[in-house]
Amino acid sequence: MKRLFLILLIVTTLFGYETDSWIHDYEKGVALAQKEHKNIYLFIGADKCRFCKMFKEKTLSQKAVMDRLHQDYILIYLSRDRHIVPDKFEKFGAPRHYFLDQNGKILYGTFGVLEPSGFFTVLDEADLMAMPSQQ
Repeated sequence: MKRLFLILLIVTTLFGYETDSWIHDYEKGVALAQKEHKNIYLFIGADKCRFCKMFKEKTLSQKAVMDRLHQDYILIYLSRDRHIVPDKFEKFGAPRHYFLDQNGKILYGTFGVLEPSGFFTVLDEADLMAMPSQQ
């Protein structure tokens, strides 16, 4: 029984990014962001992308990362193999990371496998881009 629990715990930790909190339809995600007045984190990957898998396992499996994302963003994951990715987003060079305002305007974008500390830096940068300019 203890082994089963341990296995479930490991699987849940490694694949915590595959929760119900990710939306797989861009338009539905934007509608929810508008309703909740939140910005959007759009993660574009591919089903057989080893770099996407590395990012999920290294970074999106971390509770602190997911807590921050849930607090500040509506989360959308689109696999270029299974989901419709709007033309305004680059589909190749995955994993792609886009930070959008609640209307879908791109505020900040980057790509690649990001370690948790690097991803927090990207989140800070995206937060700065989302701030209204002081004039």
